[in-house]
Amino acid sequence: MSTEDLNYIRFWGVRGSYPAPFGSHLRVGGNTSCVELRVNDHILICDGGSGIIPLGNSLMGQPNIRELMIVLTHYHWDHISGLPFFVPAFVPGWKVHFFGPGDTIQEIERRISGQMLDPYFPVETETWLADINYTIMQNGILEYGPFKIENFNVHHPGSTFGYRIEVHGKTVVYASDNELSFIDKTIEDRKEELNTQEWQLINAMQAEERVKALESIQDAHVFIHDAQYTPEDYAKKRGWGHSCYIDTVNFAIDANVKQLYLFHVDPNYNDNKIEELHRECVKVVHERQSNMECYIAREGLIVDIDKL
Repeated sequence: MSTEDLNYIRFWGVRGSYPAPFGSHLRVGGNTSCVELRVNDHILICDGGSGIIPLGNSLMGQPNIRELMIVLTHYHWDHISGLPFFVPAFVPGWKVHFFGPGDTIQEIERRISGQMLDPYFPVETETWLADINYTIMQNGILEYGPFKIENFNVHHPGSTFGYRIEVHGKTVVYASDNELSFIDKTIEDRKEELNTQEWQLINAMQAEERVKALESIQDAHVFIHDAQYTPEDYAKKRGWGHSCYIDTVNFAIDANVKQLYLFHVDPNYNDNKIEELHRECVKVVHERQSNMECYIAREGLIVDIDKL
């Protein structure tokens, strides 16, 4: 599909944890988290994992756009490791805006620049020649061109955001790292300690948390969400901040999502494994008699926003 005169979402990096440039992974892709939303000449980029490197190279090949916004879910390396190699940041005439977790502009800048300090990288962000701007939200809203962006907290170690993005009457929700069964894990760890009153309180908290989480994604046209683990692997890694794909597909159905994209998949899973878990997700959709469409987020996949 040509990207000319098209308002689209494009997946540049879909893996979790670390890049997986293996022959057995090429149908899905090996780069870490990076998703581009383009509407007219406005570009919004979600996360700066290794997938932002080919995106930056592609942007250098076009003559028109010289400004963009990057929103980061958090600062784990698989979500920022591409920034030191993002060519537009090094080129005069470009303007790059950044937003991510942090109470002040200075804190956001410090967190982004930290990975490029000695001894971790040979050049620092001071070598970026673009006009770099760090920003915070005003009244809980970030607006960039036609994009209206709201953030919400998700369950992942450290301060981590998901994003609800409104554009052209469509809603795109991006939550790359999120453990949907986080409270279930807490209950499991403490089940022997809880009395009846505590059980009632925790069950009420669990119900309230689910309602709040569903509100963040309710009726989204596109839901891009963590689907890192199989049930077997999730049982071993509860509390690590990632979801089992079964939880993800059920959650999306409950929120009346139109299209779900299984994202941040485990780098240990080859293409055949991911396609197998996708078939399991489709089976759940059919069993629940849902009309939701469910896809694998594949590197290079383009979704036409206007056709959602």
